[in-house]
Amino acid sequence: MLTVQKFGGSSVADAEKIKRAAGIIAACAGEGRAVVVVLSARGNTTDELISDAAEISVEPPRRELDALLCTGELSSAALMAMQLSQMGLDCVSLSGRQAGIHTDANHGEARITNINTGRIMRELGAGKIVLVAGFQGVSENDDITTLGRGGSDTTAVALAAALGADRCEIYSDVDGIYTADPRLIAGARKMDVIDYEDMIRLALGGSQVLHSRSVAAAIKNEVEVWLLSSYVRSPGTLMTHLDERPDICGVTRDKRLNKISIVGRAVSRGTLAESIALLSQSDILTLSAETGEGVCALTVEPELVLPAMELIHGHFFPS
Repeated sequence: MLTVQKFGGSSVADAEKIKRAAGIIAACAGEGRAVVVVLSARGNTTDELISDAAEISVEPPRRELDALLCTGELSSAALMAMQLSQMGLDCVSLSGRQAGIHTDANHGEARITNINTGRIMRELGAGKIVLVAGFQGVSENDDITTLGRGGSDTTAVALAAALGADRCEIYSDVDGIYTADPRLIAGARKMDVIDYEDMIRLALGGSQVLHSRSVAAAIKNEVEVWLLSSYVRSPGTLMTHLDERPDICGVTRDKRLNKISIVGRAVSRGTLAESIALLSQSDILTLSAETGEGVCALTVEPELVLPAMELIHGHFFPS
């Protein structure tokens, strides 16, 4: 039985959090399961590295920027290996290249083309926990590449597919998928299960729990994914294919565009009109609006995004 686990940057941000995540990994291995762990860069490391590059060059070469940015995930993998070794567990950290992750040559937004699982399988066969630096791979030119923001999610799903894992777990600072960001919207409800299609629309609408490209990879490879918290014990949310999707699944926002998206099987132009009318009753002007299959979106003034979200969420998910 093989489990692939991924820990986001907030889950490994400092030594205490690394120890907590290591406990989760150790518990899984203690159940007799083979474990492959994908690590993101710690905390704000990627942003700090980008700032470091900006101090040197206005427009750094994309190849060299990838070589710099990959060090964040390499650091996380090595530190986790040290922690697990301290706990008496046999493990090994691998870069994307060492893990056999091959990509195209599109630096900064590379896509995985194939994964040679030989090295990982040998390490697992030797009884080791394998720790893989996420977000990165190697091109056919033997250059380091990165997969873009949220790329460690994609690494985890792609590895789960390539290795034929029985379970894929994504750990973050929230305990699953909610009808809205519970840190922003009071009354947001956690979902036990969510359909791939709804999840990808939420991700494209700004939800930060799971990256849209990783959802696309999960759909392509039929990988079920558990969204879990590294801080609290909770069943989390399972992302899978549902025969019956909810009429309205959730409400999310894109901070960059001041856009609010409403996602669900039954979402239509009528849903959008209902939302615009609701906001107008509170003197919130809709600046633009659009609809698509299973989603509608509207934009408002920046300072009104959260009040608008609260109104819309409360309307479609009354307490």
